[in-house]
Amino acid sequence: MKKHIAILTFDGFNELDSLIAFGILSRITLLGDTDWRVSIASPTTRVTSMNGLTIDAHIDLQEANSADAVLIGSGMKTREVGNDASIMGQINLDPQKQLIVSQCSGTFLMAKLGLIGKTPACTDTTSKPWVQAAGVNVLNQAFYSNGNIATAGGCLSAQYVSGWLIARLKGLEQASEVLRYFAPVGEKDEYVNRALAHIAQVRT
Repeated sequence: MKKHIAILTFDGFNELDSLIAFGILSRITLLGDTDWRVSIASPTTRVTSMNGLTIDAHIDLQEANSADAVLIGSGMKTREVGNDASIMGQINLDPQKQLIVSQCSGTFLMAKLGLIGKTPACTDTTSKPWVQAAGVNVLNQAFYSNGNIATAGGCLSAQYVSGWLIARLKGLEQASEVLRYFAPVGEKDEYVNRALAHIAQVRT
């Protein structure tokens, strides 16, 4: 069955949030699954990161609306994006039909889209004050999921975000295999076990 994951990536994006997830998630394709697709989705054909890295988008935001799963990345211009009606108006996500996960300041965009409600959520320490100002009950932890919605805090929590998406779409065994591939040598068991503990609530 075909599965498409879109990573929402905006100007000023944090490379670690979008690209670590892109690399981990794309491992499924490298393992031979031709029905697995991971895309960078942006409001423009090219976006430049907070550190000056310019990349081409694979798809636009409208196409991301029909993806099986959507990761909302973060960046230094997240608040600008959240207050730009011309961008936010292009995003129409449905947690009844999609897996939706945010990382760091992406939680702010999730809140602006009305996807969090009273559910507690994670974000990074820098974004925490204005994510809270958006009405979010911020947790002091790296990852939290509730149904088809998940949030993460801290750039290196990309491993938990990716693991959760793979576990939900392909199963915990596949998630474990992928995470083990990327884990540091000599620390693989510890790394994988820690990641799986964060996504243990996944039902396959």
